Amino acid sequence: LLISQADIQRVVDPLMDLISIALPVLLGLVGSLGAIWCIVLGVKYAKAEDPQEHEKAKNALKNAIIGFVLIFVLLIMLQVGVSVFTNYWSTYNYQ
Repeated sequence: LLISQADIQRVVDPLMDLISIALPVLLGLVGSLGAIWCIVLGVKYAKAEDPQEHEKAKNALKNAIIGFVLIFVLLIMLQVGVSVFTNYWSTYNYQ
């Protein structure tokens, strides 16, 4: 079973197009949701009166920031990986 470059190209091109369209949208969505959620948690932190509530809100805010930073970094890495894969794909020799 021989698979030609054209066969693989028909499969890969739509996937690469989808990823290249979806990544900027996802980055914007994660950034805006992260900012809104951190603001909400910051308000909870500021309004906390009991020491336990204060500590709980502080930990929730810290965990949210870490989570959104990780998601953002992973999306950036995916975008870099797509460009590396595209460069590799365009120069691959099928013989």
